[in-house]
Amino acid sequence: MSQDIINEIYFLGSSVLMGIVITFIYDFILVGRRVIKHSLFFISLEDFVFWVACALAVFYMLYKENNGVLRWIAVLGAAIGILLYKRIIGNGFVRILSAVILKEIHILRKIAGILFWPLRWMLKKVGTCFRFFCRKEKRLHAYTKKKLTGMKKVLRIILHKH
Repeated sequence: MSQDIINEIYFLGSSVLMGIVITFIYDFILVGRRVIKHSLFFISLEDFVFWVACALAVFYMLYKENNGVLRWIAVLGAAIGILLYKRIIGNGFVRILSAVILKEIHILRKIAGILFWPLRWMLKKVGTCFRFFCRKEKRLHAYTKKKLTGMKKVLRIILHKH
């Protein structure tokens, strides 16, 4: 085989690999979206940053492998890579990985709940005591205000007589 054909096969292989890598990275973004709910703004921002990074990566690959010339074989190779990845790994990767991460988060929350149960119990008791004293303070405040208002009226009467 001539060196030109070997270079073309190598270029096609690089394009296929680039398509696989791009899809693989995007699947991790999809997993992140399933684990942490995003607003439409942040989804759009993530997609924008991702596609700009992909464009730079593809341009760099084209620059290194093909002197920056865009050829249909590169687009075809990337499409083949994306289709291969989706056929072999598919959406199961996103579904399984996000389920595993969510399960781990659930387990960690349970462990944290067990570890911090005494602290939560103590804070609940302190809160109960605090509410009790706040109610007592409000009653004391109202009682004191009522008595002082009465004393103020008596003092006015006494002062006006003299």
